[in-house]
Amino acid sequence: MTFEFRLPDIGEGVAEGEVVRWFVKVGDRVREDDPLVSVLTDKANVEIPSPKTGQVLSIHAQVGEKVKVGGLLVTIEAEGSGPASSPASGAAPAGRPAAPALVSPPPPKSPAADKVSSAPPAVLATPAVRRRAAELGVDLSRVKGSGPGGRIVDSDLDATKADATETTSSPMWPALSGPAGSVAVPAAKVSAPPPGSDDILERIPIRGVRRVIAEHMSESKHRAAHFTYVEEVDVSELVVLRDRMAKHVEKQGVRLSYLPFIVKAVVAGLKAHPRLNATVDDVREELVVRSSYHIGIATAAPEGLIVPVVRNADRKSVVMLAREIQDLAERGRAGKLSRAELTGSSFTITSLGALGGVLATPILNYPEVAILGVHKIQRRPVYRADGSLGPADMMNLSISLDHRVVDGIEGAQFIALVKGYLEDPHQLFAELA
Repeated sequence: MTFEFRLPDIGEGVAEGEVVRWFVKVGDRVREDDPLVSVLTDKANVEIPSPKTGQVLSIHAQVGEKVKVGGLLVTIEAEGSGPASSPASGAAPAGRPAAPALVSPPPPKSPAADKVSSAPPAVLATPAVRRRAAELGVDLSRVKGSGPGGRIVDSDLDATKADATETTSSPMWPALSGPAGSVAVPAAKVSAPPPGSDDILERIPIRGVRRVIAEHMSESKHRAAHFTYVEEVDVSELVVLRDRMAKHVEKQGVRLSYLPFIVKAVVAGLKAHPRLNATVDDVREELVVRSSYHIGIATAAPEGLIVPVVRNADRKSVVMLAREIQDLAERGRAGKLSRAELTGSSFTITSLGALGGVLATPILNYPEVAILGVHKIQRRPVYRADGSLGPADMMNLSISLDHRVVDGIEGAQFIALVKGYLEDPHQLFAELA
């Protein structure tokens, strides 16, 4: 029988996934539960197994293509007898139970999408663009699309709304979507070199994790009003404390960096300034203050930046944090983290360790309202409060905040608290007493 396999519901809130790798090709014989396809969603690669044993007749989504939940992935000539499965219902062959987790119907339409469901079938536009068109009152049937195959993109809506006469080029990547819908990203005005230019070294497709990063960073910069505050911290005592503790901790196979201490100091600061442990709900125009301290740790991986999440960081010791951060980083670089381990953070820390530089202006991990940049520790002469001059281990902290909901004074007060804990790290342990 012919079996049409559709992208299943692979996690709460997941509406689509990008095909990053096929483990089979047309004509291959595949067994049930063999790896079929790898799909990227929210920076997590999900390996989907084959629901049937049989021969691959056709593949309906190419590498780099985004597929909605319920969208057709592959057609398999399944072995055995029985009626063909209905693509809509996911019914199983006679004598076998249905498997709704593997064959999912298309996701229900949102009320916003219903507003534009009457658009002519010939109109090519993503759901996010259709929603925005409805908000702007633009009739998509009257818009000339500048995207691939005549697809309508955000810049076309902007041009139509402004009665512009020139046609803009399409964005490098698809329209952004998130908790608040789509974001208008104006098309670039600078043309790329023509395909035949002899100075082009390489053309690298922006796909997979890199495309997710590109979309997420663009969304953050276009939604939030970024501002950055920088403070200098004398971490001389922290260096001594960390060196002493490392001798004992590393006997347990755990590498003790400065990051666990910084996480503890950040949590202490967030408890005093809970508005920074929050996300923005742009749909409802609300600041959503979180009661749990889920700290994202920006980590460099072979395919791009990922942000594993240390959950309930306030309940964990320095050693526990060190062990968990090390585990998340190692599995993240190997591409073995689940979607749950890469989502749900309430505050993010980004650090390049010894390569941390002097200063940076981190981009918010939207919809969070704050991100802390940690820079390298450098030993240099410093004038102290008593007028003496001596060596000190100095480090800069830079915090980027969403000025829509966080004032500069609050960001400065938060950093002052974090600085105090790092300059006198024994307070971190006194807090637990």
